[in-house]
Amino acid sequence: MARDPANIISTSSLSSVKGWREIPIGGIITDAGSSEEYETGGWRSFRPIWDWQKCVNCKVCWIYCPDGSIRVRDGVVVGIDLDHCKGCGICARECPQGTIEMFEESEAEEKVKR
Repeated sequence: MARDPANIISTSSLSSVKGWREIPIGGIITDAGSSEEYETGGWRSFRPIWDWQKCVNCKVCWIYCPDGSIRVRDGVVVGIDLDHCKGCGICARECPQGTIEMFEESEAEEKVKR
């Protein structure tokens, strides 16, 4: 297995790498308002697929989403922010209309292409 030189840390650069005492516990974002800079949806295993035709805009999904990933514009649900959605499935479980379904990421890719 070949090593990618871009991912190797040289011994001369180790002094610039933060030690374990300098990293916040649990990877907490410490700078106020900076959470929008971190796209956390990339490690999701399940993706919500929203069927806008079934949606009655009750916004129950928006209320329960712990990541604020349900997009609402002018009082109407307009989609899901997949850059920040972590795939927890709370929105799908709480939706009274069954508008949101959870699919494995690989399955969701195929579903979206259709």
